[in-house]
Amino acid sequence: MSVVTPESTQQHGAKAHSDGGWDAPEGAFVPVQTRSDRFKSNVPSEHPDVNGREAEWKLTPVDLLRPLIDGELDGSPYPFLVTETDGADVEWIDRTDARIGAVGQAEEKSSANAWNSFEKAMAITITGEETSEITISRSMLGDAARGAHTVITATKNSRGRVILLNTSQAHLVENIEIVVEDGAQLAVVSVQEWADDAIHLATHFATVGRDATFRHVVVSLGGKVVRVNPSVALSGEGADGELSGLYFADAGQHLEQRVYMHHEGANTKGRVNYKGALQGAGAHTVWVGDVLIGPAAAGTDSYEQNRNLVLSEGTRADSIPNLEIETGDILGAGHASATGRFDDEQLFYLQARGITEHEARRLVVLGFLTEIIQKIGKPELEQRLQISIDEELNRSSSKIVGGAE
Repeated sequence: MSVVTPESTQQHGAKAHSDGGWDAPEGAFVPVQTRSDRFKSNVPSEHPDVNGREAEWKLTPVDLLRPLIDGELDGSPYPFLVTETDGADVEWIDRTDARIGAVGQAEEKSSANAWNSFEKAMAITITGEETSEITISRSMLGDAARGAHTVITATKNSRGRVILLNTSQAHLVENIEIVVEDGAQLAVVSVQEWADDAIHLATHFATVGRDATFRHVVVSLGGKVVRVNPSVALSGEGADGELSGLYFADAGQHLEQRVYMHHEGANTKGRVNYKGALQGAGAHTVWVGDVLIGPAAAGTDSYEQNRNLVLSEGTRADSIPNLEIETGDILGAGHASATGRFDDEQLFYLQARGITEHEARRLVVLGFLTEIIQKIGKPELEQRLQISIDEELNRSSSKIVGGAE
């Protein structure tokens, strides 16, 4: 790759801009060309200070996150509730355990701060070839700034589901490493139903082995600022990854997700599908989807999409899909993004059958989001989330786009 120098950029009488960089060392200001080339370090001091103008932070309310990005964090083990079946286990492990750091490295200063702060990591292990399940419920984290680390391992040919339920107060930044070994089938579900003033920053790193299957579902409903960033490498040949997400932002809420799927192995299959709804003044959602098909990923089949349903005035939905392909030998790849209001034809169809306008709108929203809820595969949790979304719809007295409630 050729290096761009300050001299080579000064063509046709171009002059230096106020953004700077013209006097930087040779090549220092050249932007990252590929998603996988981003700087990574688990040491906070090696990351530049966050000013809110960076590409990965410019859509985020950084001022609210300062204590988690570069403040002191409580990294002690925290109380939790666990429900488990045979073949699933949870324990606290030391920082020196070989399982820690096996998957990812921090690309953001907040992630590095959490990595540098935790005293012990929670280790969840799935071992049974019969489907096993474990649910971790966190509701006693308090309002102090906290850093945490979790390692989830699905051993070779195992089958299991891990559910992370987050409720009540929290000011939490965490990293979750996920290893899906060869032939394993693992589902990880992360549900954010935090209190209204909670702040949660999470990075999920996952690697998927040969002929393994990984299902990842993120549901974000509560919290003032919630930012969950899944990063998945389909490393082994024949690996299959499906990343799904659902979010519902109310007035003043910021819900963000930055998804990265890296096809490394040959004949891998990837699907990304996130859906969101927004209502109330100041409701803001951010979805950024990066898919990278590497040079060795021949036979890749990949698709990502994001859909947003706007329910009232004064909301903002940012949706940015990105696709990079480094090989010409693929089955297919694509991406899509759409943000819109209610479908008048759907409403007319329902009202023509005697359903009130309010109930028709409710049914349309639930129908729109239910596709993601059904990915969870646990009926009682799916029903609970349906009720939570119903409550979200009834919380705001805002006027719905296209007519009053």
